Amino acid sequence: MTRLVHCKKLGQELPGIIRQPYPGELGKKIFEEISQQAWQEWLAQQTILINEYRLSMIDPKAQEFLREEMKKFLYEGGSTTPAEFVPPSQ
Repeated sequence: MTRLVHCKKLGQELPGIIRQPYPGELGKKIFEEISQQAWQEWLAQQTILINEYRLSMIDPKAQEFLREEMKKFLYEGGSTTPAEFVPPSQ
């Protein structure tokens, strides 16, 4: 049976994430409060940020930047998409 959560990002009852997607207390909170759909939206946003800002995931500053953007995206109304970002044409 699918585990449902009241998603803090989308404001509705939706299927939850299958397993904790991030370590520590933040990961536990995300697992309990964020839907699979919202998590997939974050992963797409994260990819944009990594590519547009050319982030190296071994850099602790880049990791902290993404952690803060993830919190903003999931809990504070959204992460800022870089001004230079041009969505791919369909």
